[in-house]
Amino acid sequence: MTVMVPIRAGLAAAALVLSVGPQARAQDSSPWQKDGHSAVRLLAGSRSGAVLLGGIAFQLQPGWHTYWRNPGDSGVPPRIDFAKSENIEAVTILWPAPVKFADGAGGTSLGYLKQVVLPLRIVAKNADKPVTLRADINYAVCEKLCIPVEASVELAFTSVASTEDSALSAALDTVPKPATIGDPNPLTIRDVKREGNNSVLVDVAAPDSAEVNLFVEGPTPEWALPVPKLLAHGPPGVKRFAFDLDGLPPGANPDGAALKLTLVGGERAYEFNVNLN
Repeated sequence: MTVMVPIRAGLAAAALVLSVGPQARAQDSSPWQKDGHSAVRLLAGSRSGAVLLGGIAFQLQPGWHTYWRNPGDSGVPPRIDFAKSENIEAVTILWPAPVKFADGAGGTSLGYLKQVVLPLRIVAKNADKPVTLRADINYAVCEKLCIPVEASVELAFTSVASTEDSALSAALDTVPKPATIGDPNPLTIRDVKREGNNSVLVDVAAPDSAEVNLFVEGPTPEWALPVPKLLAHGPPGVKRFAFDLDGLPPGANPDGAALKLTLVGGERAYEFNVNLN
């Protein structure tokens, strides 16, 4: 059952029929699991060796969105459980770079519009035995109202040459690449430093014409750090972002904390791991 949960005042949008693309071969994708405003299914890449590539595909109605692993100032990240899978040692979700949008309450949320594929790196326990991926997926799809959705999907990995390989490769290209502060990329972080006890400044090198966004995450999901803001004035040649050390769990000490910074500009996206000094 789907339960409608209001997150702010406003009228519910009329339900529309979700339009999805043609079905791929049954062994390469699971059937779409649909609700009134979204649909979700699994994708299987080619079967070769113990490490497999898969994906979770979401389709969303126009005007509706779902959330990134860090939803920003408000929202609910997807919760995905693979415990019922067969012959699978581990599954790693590779998150595409999000977009940001107003949350309707003066803040900023982070997530996805229209459609997204979350690539999965899957390690089989035994490369010579059948692999079946099963996922219990809980996510929110939101417009003026936020609707929690529950879906259970499963898919066997059987194809030597999957029809979904190109879609999964394209999804991998949207995942931020690992980077190090000071890398000689056109888009990079030059410096991260504290300003006083409660503020952090991040200096970004980027082309002058590029629209750049920066997102920050703490060592655990319990750290609800705010979305960094681009300052109107910064040092010459850099875009300076700032955020406050708010939303920490009770008793948490930011000194030396391991932060993850995601930098997005145009079609480029990078992920930096830094220790806060």
